[in-house]
Amino acid sequence: MGLGLIASIIVGGLAGWIASSFMKADTGILANILLGIAGAFVLNLILSLVGIYAANSWVPQLIVGIFGASLLIGLARRLR
Repeated sequence: MGLGLIASIIVGGLAGWIASSFMKADTGILANILLGIAGAFVLNLILSLVGIYAANSWVPQLIVGIFGASLLIGLARRLR
């Protein structure tokens, strides 16, 4: 079923903010939300390829979003 639109924005924003703080990236609130949502999507896709599925609730998706956003920040730094 998923988290829903509002919950995805909230969890994505938190995940992006935590990841950007951890990775010392200087991003704004919109970028944090986008990083968190995109990071959760990318990491959920990668994890599903190896047979791991995160539960569709706030805490597991927050954790996946943090690691996914950190992965995207690190990847962007590598490409620059």
